[in-house]
Amino acid sequence: MGNSRAYPVFQTTDALAAYTQAKRLCALLTEREDDVWLFAELLTVADVRRMAQVLPEADFDYADARTGPMGEDIWFDLDVTTMDDAALQPHLPLAILEEVPARNVEARFVAAVRQGMAAIEWHGLWPDDAEADQYGVAKYDGVQLVFHGDRAQLAAWTEHHTVFVHMTKWGDLPRARKLAAHIGSEVVGEQQLGW
Repeated sequence: MGNSRAYPVFQTTDALAAYTQAKRLCALLTEREDDVWLFAELLTVADVRRMAQVLPEADFDYADARTGPMGEDIWFDLDVTTMDDAALQPHLPLAILEEVPARNVEARFVAAVRQGMAAIEWHGLWPDDAEADQYGVAKYDGVQLVFHGDRAQLAAWTEHHTVFVHMTKWGDLPRARKLAAHIGSEVVGEQQLGW
């Protein structure tokens, strides 16, 4: 059991540049799951409309927990595609967390992201490097792109976007440095708790 260790290897205020670097790292994975994990915090009606076009089957929910008069949890169960803007506005912010087949959804997702925090996770397997005593671990390996954040566990909003490489629960700074060097970068922060 345990979590991966995540190393930030690239930061920028340019979402497309961050996505490009994340995809370059994904190309190094010897195996990659067919699905990707997508998270987005949707702050405006326009955000919701764009995301509904990208992910028409997504389950939208309140970004923050809401309770009713008796303390019961309230879940968002309305169809955003049929609501008018005025009816949708009081429900904001909304969020989505979806595991979906990759099939080029990532680029459309990136184009739909604006000011809310968001993330893409690609799970896979880093190649073995027996000479360096580095071995891939499918449970932990992969790439994560966090929009408007610098924490793999999604914390406070920031202006910049961060690309992370995830690996073994014990961490592997030398491997993280090699991966960062592949994209002309370096490890740009401390090891963090990953997925």
